[in-house]
Amino acid sequence: YGHSNQLRQARAMGDYLIVGVHTDEEIAKHKGPPVFTQEERYKMVQAIKWVDEIAPGAPYVTTLETLDKYSCDFCVHGDDITLTIDGKDTYEEVKTAGRYRECKRTQGVSTTDLVGRMLLMTKAHHSNIDEDLDYRKHTDNFGKGPKGHSPWTGVSQFLQTSQKIIQFASGKEPQPGDTIIYVAGAFDLFHVGHVDFLEKVHQLAEKPYIIAGLHFDQEVNRYKGKNYPIMNIHERTLSVLACRYVSEVVIGAPYAVTADLLDHFRVTLVCHGMTEVVPDKDGSDPYQEPKRRGIFQLVDSGSNLTTDLIVQRIIKNRLEFEARNQKKEAKELAVLEAMRRLEGEKH
Repeated sequence: YGHSNQLRQARAMGDYLIVGVHTDEEIAKHKGPPVFTQEERYKMVQAIKWVDEIAPGAPYVTTLETLDKYSCDFCVHGDDITLTIDGKDTYEEVKTAGRYRECKRTQGVSTTDLVGRMLLMTKAHHSNIDEDLDYRKHTDNFGKGPKGHSPWTGVSQFLQTSQKIIQFASGKEPQPGDTIIYVAGAFDLFHVGHVDFLEKVHQLAEKPYIIAGLHFDQEVNRYKGKNYPIMNIHERTLSVLACRYVSEVVIGAPYAVTADLLDHFRVTLVCHGMTEVVPDKDGSDPYQEPKRRGIFQLVDSGSNLTTDLIVQRIIKNRLEFEARNQKKEAKELAVLEAMRRLEGEKH
């Protein structure tokens, strides 16, 4: 949702947004092993509602040639620094030409922080648990080289505001003739598996209006166990709202799909993917009401990617990721130091 927020801000600066996505090879060279394959990343970015088009295989260093190739007036990046493998600013050329704009980085989330949560197996990131100092200590180690702390890689708490939800929400009411489809789940670490499922659901009707019910953290932890969900309810809300197939989100939806819920939203169809449905606390089927009404449908997304699999990928690459984050931190600190020196020479 940090990436989505950047794309939302970029889209607001112009009329048409083209997003360059790097290949696996390019990422491995400059940053370290990517968590997702390029195909997964192309699909994921394309599913974000502010994106008009993607440019697959975009070069790591954005040049004027790239901008001209796609007829772009300017390019946008967050206010953190990205450096090439030899420590140069990747946006130097377009900055010099005056074809660069900057947007604000989303406070409180980074890939580094999410990776830290997956590896640590603590539950301190759930919205109902006070910040656990032990967790904070470990997460900091994860995004920190031997000395100092980079403001870009470091961790801060994500604070949800109504404004942020409004910025992400479509604000569209269902129209007469819309098919109102309800789906529910954790939607944790919102990924391509979710996108494939929502896209399939979206194709079920001519005018679909998809409402996604998101379960509270405690509920998700009850049926998923371990340290799930990795993202708390606020983070999951923004991630799902950023998807072009979703019209509305129910924050903290009940686990059982009740008659009240179906009537309130005038639901025509309830869908679930091929993943296991854990019984409710009393042992009942959470989908018994939509089944009784004959409006329940199983949807095969054709994707086998799950949140569990992503966490396994991370754990498998743990050492590479830790090395990657420490290298990234060291590069950022070197740049900060140079910036400070320049400032000092000016005065």
